Order: sequence, then structure tokens, then C-alpha cells
Amino acid sequence: MATPSPQREIEDALGTARAVLFDLDGTLADTAPDLAAAVNRMLVGRGLPLVPYETLRPVASAGARGLLGAGFGITPEHPDYPALREEFLANYASDLCVETILFPGIDALLAELESRGVRWGIVTNKVESLARPLVEQLGLGTRAACIVGGDTTPFSKPHPAPLLHAAQLLQLPPAQCLYVGDDLRDIQAGRAAGMLTIAAGFGYCGETAPASWGADALVETTDELIALLRELT
Repeated sequence: MATPSPQREIEDALGTARAVLFDLDGTLADTAPDLAAAVNRMLVGRGLPLVPYETLRPVASAGARGLLGAGFGITPEHPDYPALREEFLANYASDLCVETILFPGIDALLAELESRGVRWGIVTNKVESLARPLVEQLGLGTRAACIVGGDTTPFSKPHPAPLLHAAQLLQLPPAQCLYVGDDLRDIQAGRAAGMLTIAAGFGYCGETAPASWGADALVETTDELIALLRELT
């Protein structure tokens, strides 16, 4: 008997999924333009040079921590960080969905999942007070089976708590949920929660190659994601 291929083994395992959970920034939606604008507005106000969009985009999934790090060269341990973070979040909240759009093909993917009775939800590190209105403005508010933000539970990703909470909301065992994300922390959280994971290589991805994250599957385009989920759910 032929030995099953690794891809076939992955597909067999993932085929038990009854719901799909997605990260938001860099996975469902291209939010980087509005996030980058929020930090560059701060730089302009201080007479500092703008940071190129190409520099800010890869750190967009890291939120304020990544963008303030790229814009101001500081970490959360810096004494000025809390005030800068509040200013950044206020800027972002005032222009939350100016240039943000769903990635190409994502709306069709979600519609296909819905037509087949597969529930889907969102688990993001973006705080709920920003995540929920953004999801509404993207036209997904009444469609998502759950929305879990970075402050919904006491922990944010890479801790598994947000994903475990989402599974509870869906009334499903974690093993019957897939998690799709574009950051190492997404895959770490999914694995720690006992979910099978898909790395979205088309997203922001940070400083490390998605192939090194240990995800159960890797897709490089939304078309690949659509094709994979069509087979697995």
C-alpha cells in the first residue's frame, strides 16, 4: 500500500473542520494603509519624516507595537510608549476604514462557506472597540459567527485563550476549528489551542518566513486559500 503524502494527511486531518476562524489584519482585510496613515500622522505632527509604506506594511499585524516600533524606534517598555499608543489608537479610530478593503476573493470565500453551512468567525489582537466597528464597515458584522478581540479575554495571541473562547462561542471542540492567520503568533496560538492552522502567506507576515512557522498548511494567495478550504470543509 502506498504511503499517504504529507499533503494528503493534512487534508484528511483538516477535513474534520466544522468552522473556520480568521485573523483580521492581513488575513481577511488589508488594513495596513489606514494603520500606516495613523502612525505617519503622528510623525508629521512632530515635524519628523514619514516612514515609507513599504516599511510599515510588514509590521501591520503587530498593531501599535509594530507600527510605533517602526515609526519611532521604541518598544512597549519605553516610558513614552503608553501615551504614543493612545495617540496612535485615537488617530486610527478616527479614520478606521478609509482605504481598508477585504483582500481579493475573500468576500466570495466567505459567501461560499456560508452557502455550504460552514460557520466562520474572527479572532484578532485588535481591541474589540476597534475590531467590531471595522468589521461592520467591511460589511461582515452580521455574517461572522463570532468576533473575538485582543481584549475579549485576559490574554491575546500567541496565547490560546482567544481561540479557545471562539470555539466555546461556536460550541465546538477546538479540534473541529481551522485557524487562518498571517503572523507567527496566529500559528502559535492555533497550535496551542489544539486547532489545525493555515498560514496566509499573502498577508503581512512580519520578519519570519511563513514556511518556518509550523502551520499545518501554507497558502501564498487567496485563490489557494479558497481552493484549500473548498476541499477541507
